[in-house]
Amino acid sequence: MNILFYRYGSICEPDIITALWELGHSTTEITDEITNKGLLPQECIKIVSDFLLEHPVDAVFSINFFPTLSEVCNIFKIRYLSWIVDSPVMELYSTSIKNPYNRVFLFDYVLYQEISPLNPACIFHLPLAVNVKAKDTVINTASKQTRYKFTSEISFVGSLYTEKCPYDRFHSPSGYLSGYLDAIMKAQQKIYGYYFIQNVLTDDIVADFKAHFPHFYTFPAKSYLTDKITLSQLYIGNKITAMERIETMKILSENFTTTIYTGSDTSMLPHIQNRGLAKSLTEMPIIFHESKINLNTTSKAIRSGLPLRIWDILGSGGFVLSNYQEEIPQFLKIGEHLDIYSSMEELVDKCHYYLSHPKERKEIAEQGFKEVCAHHTYEIRLTNLFSLAFGL
Repeated sequence: MNILFYRYGSICEPDIITALWELGHSTTEITDEITNKGLLPQECIKIVSDFLLEHPVDAVFSINFFPTLSEVCNIFKIRYLSWIVDSPVMELYSTSIKNPYNRVFLFDYVLYQEISPLNPACIFHLPLAVNVKAKDTVINTASKQTRYKFTSEISFVGSLYTEKCPYDRFHSPSGYLSGYLDAIMKAQQKIYGYYFIQNVLTDDIVADFKAHFPHFYTFPAKSYLTDKITLSQLYIGNKITAMERIETMKILSENFTTTIYTGSDTSMLPHIQNRGLAKSLTEMPIIFHESKINLNTTSKAIRSGLPLRIWDILGSGGFVLSNYQEEIPQFLKIGEHLDIYSSMEELVDKCHYYLSHPKERKEIAEQGFKEVCAHHTYEIRLTNLFSLAFGL
């Protein structure tokens, strides 16, 4: 097939494009949004429409959902393939989600259950994947010095979410509102595998929050997005993620040699080793391979699915210790391909255990690597995607 790939700079775009080539598809890329983050929707519409008028294609592909692309594809009667890899993606609530030429693939099953009723025949559940070959090449061509540079006992690659937490603009709430929100966030921190926040937000709480929050997010076009969903996912979800990651890094760094690769401020964590941002394609595979324990702590907005980090660690031959997510047992065997924790106490205990049991740790990493090679590559996942999208 001839695919137009609309890019905005997601770290998984190069791997997916490579897999499309491996499967025999031809791709043309539109990359304007990578260099121009201020690209307006009407400019996107013109760029894509002008291309399609001159170059017929079988489908338009993007990572995450762009309502403008959906509308253009609907006009041209071309399938729009959108694979969601992040959360929250507020654009999913656009009324464009109902367009019949959409083929939208959600990696989080709870999100799928929420969104699919809006367009049941055109929305699917599809977990994420990994490019094992690319990671293997990076690891095997790295020098001994480079490998040593990225060696760690425990490492985490990712944001602390402190720099992208809009909840922190919450000003002068009433004592009741502040207390209620603090209580439910602390309770949610202790629960793994189930996100209950949206269920306990009343209309009065949502209205009170909005009254104390300047510039509360509203979708800029017609949508099915409610204030309750916005508060739950965009504001509270990100805040709990920041709280949990700071607490996790504090506890780990006080008990173990712990390294983080992040652009976030870690001044509140005096014992952590912050090595700054890691290059996604050329450094992260080595970090994952050379770390004894790779921590995954999932953003709370990802309610059941496996984030890309888990697949990338496994595909790099690394050992994964992750918070429990509901979908992990559907795709991986706990204790055989990776291990999980469901409390801070269990996390510390398991770090002690695996650091003192290197043979078992390495065996789990090897089995996890074999599993993703056999069942979770981009070629396998995209074959399923095209089968669902085109009935192949």
